[in-house]
Order: sequence, then C-alpha cells, then structure tokens
Amino acid sequence: MREAKGMVITMKKYILPERSIYETAHYDVIIAGSGPAGVCAALSAARSGLKVLLIEKMGCIGGHWTSGMLCLVLDKLGKGGILKEITSKLSDIHAINILNAQEEIFSYDVEAMKVILEEMCMTENIDILLHTRVTEAIYQGRMIQAVVTENNSGTQVFSAEVFIDCTGNGDLGAYAGCSFDSGHPFSGKQQPATLEAIVSGVPPEMNFCLDERTKIKLRELMESVGIQPSYKMPTLFKLPKGNLWCFHVNHQYGTRHDSAWEITKATVEARKEIFDMVKALRRLPSWEKLTLVCTAESIGIREGRRIHGLYSIGREDIACGTRFEDGICTVRFAVDIHSLDATYGGGYENADIHVKPYHIPYRSLVAAEMNNLGMAGRCISGDFYAHASYRVTANCAAMGEALGYAAGLAIKYGIGLHQVDGKEISEYMIKAGYDI
Repeated sequence: MREAKGMVITMKKYILPERSIYETAHYDVIIAGSGPAGVCAALSAARSGLKVLLIEKMGCIGGHWTSGMLCLVLDKLGKGGILKEITSKLSDIHAINILNAQEEIFSYDVEAMKVILEEMCMTENIDILLHTRVTEAIYQGRMIQAVVTENNSGTQVFSAEVFIDCTGNGDLGAYAGCSFDSGHPFSGKQQPATLEAIVSGVPPEMNFCLDERTKIKLRELMESVGIQPSYKMPTLFKLPKGNLWCFHVNHQYGTRHDSAWEITKATVEARKEIFDMVKALRRLPSWEKLTLVCTAESIGIREGRRIHGLYSIGREDIACGTRFEDGICTVRFAVDIHSLDATYGGGYENADIHVKPYHIPYRSLVAAEMNNLGMAGRCISGDFYAHASYRVTANCAAMGEALGYAAGLAIKYGIGLHQVDGKEISEYMIKAGYDI
C-alpha cells in the first residue's frame, strides 16, 4: 500500500510466470560493466588465454571514461600495464592533453578513447555485449553459476567459471547475496552525482585548469551573472582537439545509486543547470561564443555498494601508507569527499586525512562470501574514507588488470579466487610496470 494526498491506495500484486531458459553460452570469465576496471579486466583475462564476455549497459565500452565523459585520468603516476598501453595509443594519435606532467594527469579525446578500447578488445577476441544489463545472479552456496541479462534479444543466461563485478555500484555482488556497505558510516549519505559536459568557445585568454585558484575564478564569474553553481568548485579544463573544454560544474545531492527515480531526477536537473550556466555566461564580455556541445550519456555516480571482501581497506591504511605483500598497485590520490549536502560551501574535503602512498591488496578485490566472484573499481572492499581516495579511474584500471590475471590463475589451477596467491598477482603487476 502507499499513501497519496491523505488517501491509502492499495497497489495491485502481480505474480510473474516462472521461466525456464536455456543457457545462451558458457565462458571462462564474465565481466559485468566495461568501465576502466572492466575493460582492463577483460583484456588481462583474454591475454591469459581465457574466453571472455564483457557486458555493458551503455552503447560503448569505457564507462565513465566514455559514456560518462569524464575526459580525465587521475592517479596514473607509477602505473604501467594496460593503462600505459591505452595512454600510448591515445598519445600516438594526438588525443591527449597533458594537464600536469609531474603527476601524469591528462585529458583525452572521448571518441578516440571509445575506438581504441573497442579495437583492443576486438584484437583479443573478447565478446562484447552492449545495451545489455545484468539483472540477476544464479548461485548455489558460495558459487555463482550464471548471470541473467536483458536486452533487445530478450532474456538470456550466461554461465562462467569466474565472475567479475565492475558495475561500480556492486550490482552483481548484491544480486549474488553478498553483504556490503554504502555511504557515510554515520549518516548513510552518499557523495553527490555529477553530469559531465563539453563546451566550446571559452575565451582564449582564460587559462583555466585544475587548480583551486581557477576554480574559484570560474565560480566568481558565474556569481557575477547570477548563477550559484551547485558544485562550489566548478572546473574547466582543456581537451586535446579544437577549442573544446570539459565543463565539470554540478552536484546532485541525495542521489542514491540504487534508485532509478533519483538518478533520473538528478540527470534532468543537472542538464538544465548546465544549460542555464552556459546561457548566463554568454552575457559576459568575450564569452559570447560559449556553446554547450554535449552532455554525458550517463551521470557520474561517485558512490554505490562496497562489497565485503577478504580485506577491507580502511582510513588507517591510507593515513599510514600501509603496504601489503599482495599489493596490486600504489594509490597516491588524496581523500576526495565531495560535499554530502548543499550546506557545505567548499565543494569537497579530505576529512582531515592526509594520504601516504598505500597499496590496494588483492584480497580487497575478492568477495568474502563467494569463491568465484571478484570486484574491481569503486565497488571493492573498503570503508567510506578509503573509497574516496582509491575510486579514481587509474586505480580502477589497475584493479581490473590484476583481477583478470587472477582469474586466469584460478581457472588454470582449478581453484577459487580466494585461493589464488596474492603475492603472485603482486609480482605480475610489478613485471607489468606498476610501482608497488
């Protein structure tokens, strides 16, 4: 039942028919989600000789790199492997713009990124299924047997030996009954969502970049034409080609990752805010040609479920710079907690935690309650504060590469992911060029 304007309305109950569906195909590894973590997991697994299915809900692989239009790679310093390959391919076609050479921060051409990722996956004979959602997990005991998907072909069932959750929100883990944490440990609030945009016509004399000084300058310009940005540190940074800039300017507060209604509302509100900002800024001298080129196909969700793993990375680890024998990469990125509500005027904060370079242990990528489920990306096992540091995309790519290789070892030796020697994964990542 639900209430509407003082009335109690009884909702109809529908009984769905039972379904019996033949298996569509069997794979060695199935990866749900093709963002930076998912793509790198797929490539790593395929290079280990595995038959791989990569499932993606959007119309391109790459996740927040592409459909999310982030246009920025953070915390790449000291990371080699597949991420270095991707960067080199982008550089070869002049599709990157170095924003901070010392920290290896760069922007990139989104369309080039799409094509490069697709070509890399096709070269490794990875099966890609776009416009497809994983909607259920079929499991028994501590083993996932198959996933159920929905797309224009209808309902399908795919089985595998190993499954990797790269959905960002931990959807597959949740479908398999795994326990998880979400949001701030006391309030439960999640970091706000942001819809990215690309604009052109920024005045050439405006030397905007990623530092706080230019963010404050952009906010003051907005305020001068009556605009109060929901993100108090609005950001403009240059893209590689043409007079194109990434326009990172909004916060959608109270948007839960597991509410389609809230995500829809946030997307509509963010797009309108961006449109109104561009229109207002055109009133400024030399801003008359500012043009909204496009907004992202998917809004950026910063926080979802954090699936419980064999180890949970905590605030003590990131503050003390904990190093692990099974470390798969080194994280240097600061704690970056975007304002949990509109009352905080700073845009983001670090909760007074000063990060020392720390390791992500392989164990945090392995589900505690499923023997053949791994997680890569922001849904790995960690607390609210650690997540605010390791969630950026270069780290997600490293997690995916490590887990794809681990899947190969698990299948080779006929063991679960929880039985794979994490030291061997760490050694592999070092050989691949990671500074651990």
